[in-house]
Amino acid sequence: MTRRTVRIAMNGVTGRMGYRQHLVRSILALRDQGGLDLGNGETLWPEPVLVGRREHALRALAERHGLTEWSTDLDAVLADETIDLYFDAQVTSARVEAIKKAIAAGKHVYTEKPTATDLEGALELARLAEAAGIKHGVVQDKIFLPGLLKLKRLIDGGFFGQILSVRGEFGYWVFEGDWQDAQRPSWNYRAEDGGGIVVDMFPHWEYVLHELFGRVTGVTAQVATHIPQRWDEHGKPYGATADDAAYGIFQLEGGIVAQINSSWAVRVHRDELVEFQVDGTHGSAVAGLRGCRVQHRSATPKPVWNPDIPVAESFRDQWQEVPDNAEFDNGFKAQWELFLRHVVLDEPYHWDLLAGARGVQLAELGLRSSAEGRRLEVPEIAL
Repeated sequence: MTRRTVRIAMNGVTGRMGYRQHLVRSILALRDQGGLDLGNGETLWPEPVLVGRREHALRALAERHGLTEWSTDLDAVLADETIDLYFDAQVTSARVEAIKKAIAAGKHVYTEKPTATDLEGALELARLAEAAGIKHGVVQDKIFLPGLLKLKRLIDGGFFGQILSVRGEFGYWVFEGDWQDAQRPSWNYRAEDGGGIVVDMFPHWEYVLHELFGRVTGVTAQVATHIPQRWDEHGKPYGATADDAAYGIFQLEGGIVAQINSSWAVRVHRDELVEFQVDGTHGSAVAGLRGCRVQHRSATPKPVWNPDIPVAESFRDQWQEVPDNAEFDNGFKAQWELFLRHVVLDEPYHWDLLAGARGVQLAELGLRSSAEGRRLEVPEIAL
C-alpha cells in the first residue's frame, strides 16, 4: 500500500467545533483508521499543522494528541511549499483575510461557514479561488447527518408524492452565564464580533433546503434578541447585541413552503435538538440528527377535533421508524473524505465557495427582511 501524505494547515482548532469535529473526529479519526483508502493500492495520510493565536493552547493540544507541528505564524505556514491545504475554523470576522492569504499562496481551501460577514466578501473569495485554479470547499455537515440521509433516501424513493411543506425546529436553552456557564462562546451574542443566530444558522438552512427540496427563492424573517444581557467566560456581564432567535419562512422552487424556527432561548420539548417535518401528498416524515420516522397515507389516522373529551390515542405511536440500512459515519468526517478525494483525485465536489456564498446571501437577506418587515426575493448568484 502506497501512502500519499497531504499536509493540512488547520487554523482555529483550539475552538470547540474546530477541535472536536474537525481535528479529533475527522482528521485524527482518519489517521486512527490508517488513512483514507483511495483505491488502486494508495492511501491518503492527512498530516495536520495546527495554527492559531494562542501558543500555550496549541502546544497543549499538540502534546495531547502526539502532534509535532504547530505555529502562531499563519504567513510562515502558508509560505511553506509542503502545505497542500488550508482549513479555517476561526471566528467569521477573521476568516476572509486568512482565506485570501491561502488562495494567494496557492493552497487548496476548505472552510467552515459562514465564509464571510457579507455576500460581497463571500463572492470575492469564490472568484479569487476560481481565478487561482485551486480546489475549494465549504463545510455543509448537516446533509451528512444520519437523519437527513434517511430523509434524502425517502425523497429519492418517491415516498412523499408531491412535497407540500417543511417545518424545522432548532435550538436549546443557552445559559446566560451568571449562575451556570454558557454552552457557547460569548462572541456568539455580540454582533460586532460576527455573532448572531441568523448568520450562524441560515447558511445551514440554505444548503439543507437547497440540497433536499430546491433552491430558496424568497425569505420572510423575524429576528429577536430575547436575552439582552449575558455573562462572558470571565464572569463579566455584557450587553447582547446579536440576535439569539430567528423565525423564518422560505419559499422554494416548485412551490414548497419551509418554516424554520432557530433559537438559543428555547427549552427542548422534542426528541432531538433539530427536527424537520416534511409533509407530502403520499406521506410525511420527521427527521432529526439521527432518527427519522414516517407515516404513509395508507396508515394516516383520521383525527376529529373534539375539545370536550380527552385524547384517547398516542399520535407519536402512529409513526414508523426508518431503519438505518447502512452504517453512518461522522458527518464532518464524511465530508472531509469527499473533499480530500476531490483534491487528490479530482473527483466531483459541488459544495464550494459559491455554495457557501448562497448561505451568506440568505443570512444577509433574512436580517434585512426582519429589519424592513417584508418578504424579500432571493436572486440566483453566480461568479
